[in-house]
Amino acid sequence: MSDTLIEAGYRPTEDEPFMNERQREYFRRKLMAWKDDIIRESRETLLTLQTENENHPDIADRASSETDRSIELRARDRQRKLISKIDAALGRIDDGTYGYCEDTGEPISLKRLEARPIATLSIEAQERHERNERVYRED
Repeated sequence: MSDTLIEAGYRPTEDEPFMNERQREYFRRKLMAWKDDIIRESRETLLTLQTENENHPDIADRASSETDRSIELRARDRQRKLISKIDAALGRIDDGTYGYCEDTGEPISLKRLEARPIATLSIEAQERHERNERVYRED
């Protein structure tokens, strides 16, 4: 797609056809930028963890360092899973299903996609899913 289709400051609106070429390209770029940021942060974390001085003579300092390391590694694991969801969203853009609810097939609101570009359910379907999850968890 040419860069002229997505001008600076473009935001999808309800006034244009849903998931037209401009909107798909807009969300593709948004997802790719998000993925690039996550990868960059992961690399920075790895560098920090590799270069951090592990020779803490004080046991409290060592424990604190290990806790920080553990928290950082858990965050990276969550981000790895997020990259998988971003890749799945990019796949949906490619196959034409992006922006449509997996449960109902109805369009997911642009507002929701703007806030959570990896969304696979409309707000209504997500709320229904969460209510059902709570009911089963309480049983």
